[in-house]
Amino acid sequence: MSFRKEPSYTHGQPAKTGILLCNLGTPDAPTAPALRRYLAEFLGDARVVEIPRPIWWLILHGIILRVRPKKSAAKYASIWTPEGSPLKAWTEKQAKLLLGHLGERGHRVEVRYAMRYGQPSVAAQLDAMKAAGCTRVLIVPAYPQYSGTTTASVFDAVYSWASKVRLIPELRFINRYHDQAGYIEALKQRVQQHWLAHGRPDKLLMSFHGVPQRTLEMGDPYHCECHKTGRLLAEALGLKKDEYVVTFQSRFGKAKWLEPYTEPTLKALAGSGTKRVDVICPGFTSDCLETLEEISQEARETFLHAGGQEFHYIPCLNDSGPWIRALADLCEQHLAGWPTQQPQDTAAAEATRRRAIELGAKV
Repeated sequence: MSFRKEPSYTHGQPAKTGILLCNLGTPDAPTAPALRRYLAEFLGDARVVEIPRPIWWLILHGIILRVRPKKSAAKYASIWTPEGSPLKAWTEKQAKLLLGHLGERGHRVEVRYAMRYGQPSVAAQLDAMKAAGCTRVLIVPAYPQYSGTTTASVFDAVYSWASKVRLIPELRFINRYHDQAGYIEALKQRVQQHWLAHGRPDKLLMSFHGVPQRTLEMGDPYHCECHKTGRLLAEALGLKKDEYVVTFQSRFGKAKWLEPYTEPTLKALAGSGTKRVDVICPGFTSDCLETLEEISQEARETFLHAGGQEFHYIPCLNDSGPWIRALADLCEQHLAGWPTQQPQDTAAAEATRRRAIELGAKV
């Protein structure tokens, strides 16, 4: 196996520390061809669909990629913005704001964002960071709750890139932050700001992305971490157990997924006399198809058609100040021990050293 040639290096060049914020991904455009490329990469990942490869390959390429791209393209078109995909736009903004916050704290680091599926890819961004002189990289998944289907898949992409690189930088990975105080506080403030403007609901529903029930049975901690996030947020808001519910959305296929499911729960709430429900998606740090279309559009229609009177979607953390501060705190914690200060100008440092020698000082 041959390894790629290393980027040009100038002796004396100061080493840099980098941070790579990784989100799930998005198609390049709300079109069927773009969705076909995206879904082929996404659903082709063995971490996402744990079905024997030959069988799944036939299902994916023989059925799903012939039917689903057109339907998914229409859904993406309903949330597309002038800046493109909301998920990509928010993730890019988060990376820029994170760089600014860390800079204000005295850290001089390279901050980039990547998509696990789609562009910019994890490999391309790691290549760019190496070319910029990064010898240490902190990998920060945009998923607060650990799951083999998401977090581990990001790590797979990093390992795959590293397997082809001659000089691998030092790497650190953040596995989870589902119970980080700053993250919970950011969620709390997001909800309180909404309630300050719109009043309180009869029920707060916290909807997390679903995964197959089998993953829980095989030891994936995602289910438990979602419930812990839900409990901590409820406690921070002062909610009683009957004032909130944790559910799971985005079922795919016929297998049993984590329960309770979001839409059936909304139907049941409306049928039992719940007039107003507010929905927040704590597992998503950026608004995307699953929050803007599946929840704010489809779930809203489900609740109202079932007899509910008022449905409020509370946006994701996106670029909120408390969230960016929490993200900076998280990075600072995991950067501990790595030099992140602005390197001293070498010429000035050498002049200072020589002057000190001339004055007889110990250096």
